[in-house]
Amino acid sequence: MSATDLHTPTHAPRRWPDPLAVLVMIRPITWFPPMWAYLCGVVSSGVAPTSAPGLVLLGLVLAGPLVCGMSQAANDWCDRHVDAINEPERPIPSGRVPGRWGLWIALIMSVLSLLVGWTFGPWGFGATVVGVIAAWAYSAEPVRLKRSGWWGPGLVGLCYEGLPWFTGAAVLSAGAPALPVVVLAALYSIGAHGIMTLNDFKALEGDRQTGVNSLPVVLGPERAARLAAWVMAVPQVVVVAALLFWDRPYHAAGVALVLTAQVAAMRVLLRDPRGKAPWYNGTGVVLYISGMMISAFAVRSLGGMP
Repeated sequence: MSATDLHTPTHAPRRWPDPLAVLVMIRPITWFPPMWAYLCGVVSSGVAPTSAPGLVLLGLVLAGPLVCGMSQAANDWCDRHVDAINEPERPIPSGRVPGRWGLWIALIMSVLSLLVGWTFGPWGFGATVVGVIAAWAYSAEPVRLKRSGWWGPGLVGLCYEGLPWFTGAAVLSAGAPALPVVVLAALYSIGAHGIMTLNDFKALEGDRQTGVNSLPVVLGPERAARLAAWVMAVPQVVVVAALLFWDRPYHAAGVALVLTAQVAAMRVLLRDPRGKAPWYNGTGVVLYISGMMISAFAVRSLGGMP
């Protein structure tokens, strides 16, 4: 064997992205929360979904595969150096999505999101514009709000819960959603800040090394977990109070019940924040979004209260 043979790479670098790696990059598992929030908006609008099934389905595509998928692609591109530390097997640092393909995919999906959002009228398009801008503001320099443990999770919570909820209600209402819809969407967006804080636990070491000041980095895992629990719980207490004020005691009781179950799960989380954060994101979050849908049906039953 010659010296040349010893230095010849076994595999030539990829020129085109691996389709399966692209799917991994846009993370279908993350599409569910905004799609669910969009459905909450549809339900809360008070308009029968069967009156515009095409808009409902297209809105689900916009909220999940397009806007959320785009945000994941943008985040993977902007976080490729962090992922090289935390998750070197991710599509971009592993080379399965080579060169600048991650950037081009994120940009193409941004344009597609805006084109689809345009079909939803001024309120739906406006929410889509905000969502696309927020996705890039979260990940990209020089803004990169991800560096802040306060602004970053707040922005993601807004885009995952508030904006899709608002969009679903606006599209079906063909106008600005009613005040109770906006109030509930805002409260659940605030609570989602805590969910996003727990999500930051998985990148703790990489964030420390690359200057991302997530709350687990700044406060430490124990204090960050306690804060996240309070941030998730308090808005739901306000939701219960609002439902009682709107004379929806049964819906209020339903939200209170799922909140009680969340508190029990939070007690488990706080015993071992780093170890239990993934478990809570799979257990407590299901309860959280169940309360969202209960609240959506409560608002729907208000009959378009202004």
